[in-house]
Amino acid sequence: MIHVTIYQNENSECVGFRTEGHAGYSEKGSDVVCAAASMLVINTINAIERYAKDPCSVINNDEVGLIAYYLVNGYPSADAGLLLNTMILGLVNMADDDNYAEYIDLTFEEV
Repeated sequence: MIHVTIYQNENSECVGFRTEGHAGYSEKGSDVVCAAASMLVINTINAIERYAKDPCSVINNDEVGLIAYYLVNGYPSADAGLLLNTMILGLVNMADDDNYAEYIDLTFEEV
């Protein structure tokens, strides 16, 4: 199962996230749930880096399926906030879908 924790500040703005684990929906290399979640997360990180330029910290470990992303200043720019909320929308839709709900767990935590 993919475990996703969304970190929010006191204004309920996303200031980071942590994904860990593998979906287990299918074999490695053909797991569409893992691929979809990975694409949402990686594309969001790349888009923030290219377009929003908010300072961040990224930790990645492919073996355990870990990606941790944190905004350094604790507050997203408008562009970063939009991109992060778009990622969250995609992950929530996956977690709410009866076909994929057992493969992805999504929690929100105030930091």
